[in-house]
Amino acid sequence: MKYINTEKGDLEMLVTLKDVLRVAEAKKCAIGSFNTPNLASMRAVISAAEKQNMPVIIMHAQVHEEMGIVKMDEIAPIMLYMADRASVPVCVHLDHGTDISYVKRGLDLGFTSVMYDGSEIDKDMNYANTAMVVEMARRCGASVEAEIGSMGAREGGGAGSESIYTDPDDAKKFAETTGIDALACAFGTAHGIYAKEPKLDFERLEKIGKMVNIPLVMHGGSGVSPSDYIKSIGFGIRKVNCYTYMAKAGGDAVSKLENNMLYHDIELEATKAMFNDVCKTLNIFTNLKNDE
Repeated sequence: MKYINTEKGDLEMLVTLKDVLRVAEAKKCAIGSFNTPNLASMRAVISAAEKQNMPVIIMHAQVHEEMGIVKMDEIAPIMLYMADRASVPVCVHLDHGTDISYVKRGLDLGFTSVMYDGSEIDKDMNYANTAMVVEMARRCGASVEAEIGSMGAREGGGAGSESIYTDPDDAKKFAETTGIDALACAFGTAHGIYAKEPKLDFERLEKIGKMVNIPLVMHGGSGVSPSDYIKSIGFGIRKVNCYTYMAKAGGDAVSKLENNMLYHDIELEATKAMFNDVCKTLNIFTNLKNDE
């Protein structure tokens, strides 16, 4: 494993997306990638990864700032600190950056990986903007993920919305033209809570995997069945994004507390529940075990 050294000092466990995806490819598994908009979720995710003894990715989503959950300037230093003190490699990733200026701020703050999301703009502009982000990230030693197709609404945690499936030919051209390190492709998953079980287009995913020479990313990973996770990993998925069901596990645990609880009781119970949820998820991604 290659670790990142920055001018600010040795951050031995702070690694890039490209670094952790090398591990995933070598092990033919997937790396869990979790939105962590607060310290409780960071503790849960990193502790679970340490228990599994596998790299992990913690993410800040631009939409979480837009929703008023947390500002990137506030959460980034905490994410970097938690990654630095972990006992496993941790990638600090900006998720679904839709504005180039926001992505640039993330790189300036020290994110080791960024995702530029141009899925809602003209295809030619998506190509151009993504290539621009790749150049910016290279100057910082960071990795880039980008999206062709669309997984629907971003990481807000609400109901899932329809995705626009990725065309395999578009995926190949997009990856080769932009020089990205990982490709998010749409093949039936969506962000948020599924109203019904998702039907994944594995034939499409298999074709994309054969045509594209970089790791593939599943967004909207929360709520996918263990057997579908395992099948997706077999077709080349190397990073799986999760948030909604982890957050729901924390919320469900809190709802069962007594009425005379204090605030710290809420945080402790939520952290424990999220830790258990992430442990189960990582066990599937890394050991490819169906525990249904």
